[in-house]
Amino acid sequence: MNGAVLLCGLLGMGFAGGVVLAVAGWRGTPVRSEPDTDRAVPRWVLAAREVMRHQRLVVGAVVAGIIAGALTGWPVGGLLTAIAVLLVPRIVAPDRGAKERTERIEAVAVWTEMLRDTLSAAAGLEQGLRATAAAPPGPLVVPVRALAARIEAGERLPDALRAFADDVDDPTCDLVVTALVLAAERQARQLPALLGTLAEAAREQVVMRLKVDAERTRVHSSVRIVVGTTLAMAAGLVLLNRPYLDPFDTGTGQLVLAAAGSLFALAFAWMAKIAAIPAPARLLQPHTATPETPREAMPS
Repeated sequence: MNGAVLLCGLLGMGFAGGVVLAVAGWRGTPVRSEPDTDRAVPRWVLAAREVMRHQRLVVGAVVAGIIAGALTGWPVGGLLTAIAVLLVPRIVAPDRGAKERTERIEAVAVWTEMLRDTLSAAAGLEQGLRATAAAPPGPLVVPVRALAARIEAGERLPDALRAFADDVDDPTCDLVVTALVLAAERQARQLPALLGTLAEAAREQVVMRLKVDAERTRVHSSVRIVVGTTLAMAAGLVLLNRPYLDPFDTGTGQLVLAAAGSLFALAFAWMAKIAAIPAPARLLQPHTATPETPREAMPS
């Protein structure tokens, strides 16, 4: 009986791990940049790190599922344990993406003010953009220096600015880039004043996001309490009152356990979705540079 349970647990965990890896491969591996470094890390290195992190999580889920299945004698219990190991850390973990977005918006405001002050000193747009690469704010170190490198390499200024917006990937930055592209293509006046207004709006958005994040912290704490209490109750019943769970030893009991576990998983996922705020859509579409445009056509 124990051998059959172990085999079922192995098969179930292998199936769950395969589904997770297949979904990750279908969605693609997100690649995060490291803005605090002076030089961008190669994308293949970042992708390898992400894959290794997912593999470790899947291996941990499989091991935990096998142990749970062997201890309880429930193949479905092992499968639910593996799913919990995969999903619960993402549900209870703090939303670092929201914090990173807020820091990025604040960095955009600082960089916009730097560019405004440089242009106010009667500097040209290209010269001002290159000057900001000397000491850009932390989250924008790599994008700003890449922008300066594109300008030095002779790329058209509008194309270089749109590529910069793609690197930052933020709607607030898209507003600033739109103003700069219009200034580069149409020689717009009063650009420093416009940049000052955009920087002020970005700082107001940072204040608003900080208030929203403070409110979301309460919701996230409630989700943690509900998830933790539910899992602790389930573990307590298995460890301290096993006779109460004897009906789950049958095939029908396993089906009932699978249905109950699925409902709990859906409830946890729903609570996590409520606690999360999706990233706002960008204003600019991803841009593809047109290298055939002559360099002389670019305004200074």
